[in-house]
Amino acid sequence: MRLLATIRLAIRALRRNKMRSVLTMLGIIIGVGSVIAAVSITSGATKQVEDKVASLGQNAITVMSGNFTSGAMRGGWGSVTTLTVDDAAAIQQEVANVVGVSPEVRDRNQILANGLNWNTQVMGESPDYPAIRNWTMASGTIFTDQDVRSLAKVAVIGKTVADQLFPNQDPVGQTVRVRSIPFKIVGVLESKGFNLFGQDQDDTVVIPYTSHMRRVSTRTFVSSILVQAANSDVVSQVQADITSLLKSRHRSAEPDFTVRTQLELAQAATATTKVMSVLLAAIASVSLIVGGIGIMNIMLVSVTERTREIGIRMAVGAHAHDILVQFLVEAVTLSAFGGIVGIALGVGASLTIASATGWPTHTPISWVGLATVSSAIVGIISGFYPAWKASKLDPIDALRYE
Repeated sequence: MRLLATIRLAIRALRRNKMRSVLTMLGIIIGVGSVIAAVSITSGATKQVEDKVASLGQNAITVMSGNFTSGAMRGGWGSVTTLTVDDAAAIQQEVANVVGVSPEVRDRNQILANGLNWNTQVMGESPDYPAIRNWTMASGTIFTDQDVRSLAKVAVIGKTVADQLFPNQDPVGQTVRVRSIPFKIVGVLESKGFNLFGQDQDDTVVIPYTSHMRRVSTRTFVSSILVQAANSDVVSQVQADITSLLKSRHRSAEPDFTVRTQLELAQAATATTKVMSVLLAAIASVSLIVGGIGIMNIMLVSVTERTREIGIRMAVGAHAHDILVQFLVEAVTLSAFGGIVGIALGVGASLTIASATGWPTHTPISWVGLATVSSAIVGIISGFYPAWKASKLDPIDALRYE
């Protein structure tokens, strides 16, 4: 009951000087609001990047040829042609926790259909490709394993290709020519838009990799191998197992291939936005310190103004502890209420910016909790010294104070 009475007394004291209380809270409001707005904007950017990385594949691992050292000669991705269909088959059969494999062959070609032509990327893939890339079909179906074995002339196209060659038509069942070879369209992929590298993912034609290698590009090697791990927990182990297997198959001390995961790409892509998030939050946090100094200043003034009140309370039986708690409650109330208002303004500001500019925003609940706790801690720290000073006043001297 004594604590409740002290809280009521502290709130009554703050209400006596409404304007001063509001002005004191401004530092906390601006500080918390700035932190929340900055974190919401940078977190939104980070989430957008992560979503684009996720669109590249589900638990995907990419094996690329190149990235090797041989004597004085050094190379990079694609600098050698060492990956084969047999390598992909070995990964499928010998590496645990692999649920999908697609040997990839890539070329750009001028394609023709419906009296129109379009230059696009022609991909040779396996039927596992849509599942690995987490890519659904808008219409039709993906080609089958039988199509791969029989070098079938079938294709799946992206939305951009469909729009360019078959405007206002259903492409499924129609024919597209790749290097004068007719391929029957069996499906259309859902639109994915642009990826992290600014490439239109929908501007593609996907055919069986065997058809690409034997009919279109006439090559014996693959550009890369796309692998899907069973779940995110085993991605690193699958990556290590693939590296070990291919080193053994290629009998090379130095790997003539590169194995990369979507996690590595995500970490690289979001590194900058995470640094910016911390930097902006740190800068905005300075306002919290300024707000804390403002609270301490006002509380010291309040102690001076209410010296006689403190003396009277002590004279009628209040203990030093009661005075300490009263002034601490006043300081914490100022900072906590300022924090709540700041959170609301920060979220509102981030939503306004998102609406005006089209930038994505995302307010992490953890940061809202952190801002609330931080504002309360600022109130305790900044209010402790004035409260302690008030509790140490001599009652007789306080009653004499003018």
